[in-house]
Amino acid sequence: MDKRDYYEVLGVDRNASETEIKKAYRKLARQYHPDMNPDNQEEAAEKFKEVHEAYEVLGDQEKRGRYDQFGHAAFDMGAGAGPGGAGYDFGNFGGFEDIFDVFFGGGGGFGSPFGGGQRGGPRRGPDLQMNIELSFKEAAFGVEREVTIQRWEDCGDCGGSGAAPGTEPVTCYKCGGTGQVRVTQRIAFGQFSTVTTCDNCKGTGKTIEKPCNTCHGKGKVRRPRKVNIQVPAGVDNGSALRLAGEGELGTQGGPPGDLIVRIRVRPHKVFKREKDNVVMEVPISFVQAALGDEIEIPTLDGNTKFRIPEGTQPNAVFHLRGKGIPHLQGYGRGDQILSIKVVIPTKLTEEQKEMLHKFDTTVRIDQYQTRKAFLKR
Repeated sequence: MDKRDYYEVLGVDRNASETEIKKAYRKLARQYHPDMNPDNQEEAAEKFKEVHEAYEVLGDQEKRGRYDQFGHAAFDMGAGAGPGGAGYDFGNFGGFEDIFDVFFGGGGGFGSPFGGGQRGGPRRGPDLQMNIELSFKEAAFGVEREVTIQRWEDCGDCGGSGAAPGTEPVTCYKCGGTGQVRVTQRIAFGQFSTVTTCDNCKGTGKTIEKPCNTCHGKGKVRRPRKVNIQVPAGVDNGSALRLAGEGELGTQGGPPGDLIVRIRVRPHKVFKREKDNVVMEVPISFVQAALGDEIEIPTLDGNTKFRIPEGTQPNAVFHLRGKGIPHLQGYGRGDQILSIKVVIPTKLTEEQKEMLHKFDTTVRIDQYQTRKAFLKR
C-alpha cells in the first residue's frame, strides 16, 4: 500500500517550521505510543511507527529537502522499513517515559506528568495549604501567629523505614532493587518494551517482611505540628505566604514541600483600603464646612486632631501623609485620605428655618463659588 504523505501524517503544512513539526510529532507520539494504548497496542504501534518515520525525515533539514524534491522515492534505495534504512524496534525507546527522555535530554527533563523523570528517586513532598484571618490593623502592621497543622512525619519507632524495630527492609526480589520492571512483547512487525513501576515494591526497590506496629509499614505517621507564621506589614486580602519546608515530607530522601498560607482580611467599620492608602469618610455639618473647625479623627496610629479649613466644599479630599498602610517589603507608608461629606440637617423648626432664610438673604452670589460658576455658564 502507498505510504501517506509525511506532512499529512504529522498534520502540518508543507511550509511548517521546525518548531511546529517537532510540536506535532511530540503530540502524536504521546497519543499513539503503545504504553498509552494498552487495549489496542498493535494498531497504536503501527501509527506510532508511521509518525516516527515521518518525523525522522521532516525533522532533518537535509532529508526534508530531498523529500520535498523527490517524495518517498528519495528513500526507496534504503533497505528495510523507513527512510533510515533499518527496521524499527520499540525496544530502542523502552517505555513511554523513555521517548520523552530522548526528546528533552534525558534525566527526567520532561517532568513527571507521565510517570517519567527520576523514577524511584528522591521526590519533593506536596505543599500544604491553609487560610488565616487577620484584622485590618494586623494586616497593616504585620503580626505573628502560631498555627497547628496536620502533616505526615517520620515514624519515631522505625525511623521512617516502615520495618519493625530490629529489622530492616530487604531488596525486592522482583525488580532486584531498581524499582522498575521491563516487559518486552512481540507484535507483527517487531517488538516493543515497556518499563513500569514494580508492583511488588511500588518503585522503592525494597520490601518489608515485618511491618512496624506503629505506622503499619508506611514509615510515616500523621501528627500535629505547631508553626509560627510571621505575617509581614502591608499584606492585603488574598495575599499568600510561602513557608519553605513546612509541607509534607518528601519521598526517597527528597525535600519537604512548603506551607502556603492564604490571607483573609476582615473589613473595617471605618477604614477602606485602596492600594496602600487608607480611605475614610468624614461627616461634618454645613456650619463646620462654612466656618472651619478642629475635629478628632481616628487613624491606624490612634486618634489625631485635624483642622477643617473654612469654606470646605462637599466631597473635598484631604491627605494625611504617611498615615496609611506600610509598603509591603519596602519603605514608607501610604496616606490616609479623608473624604468630606457635608451633612444637611433635617426636621428643622420654624425658628431655624427663619434664621436660615434671613442668613441666605445676606449672602452674596460671589460667596457661592460653585453656584456663581453655574449661573455664569
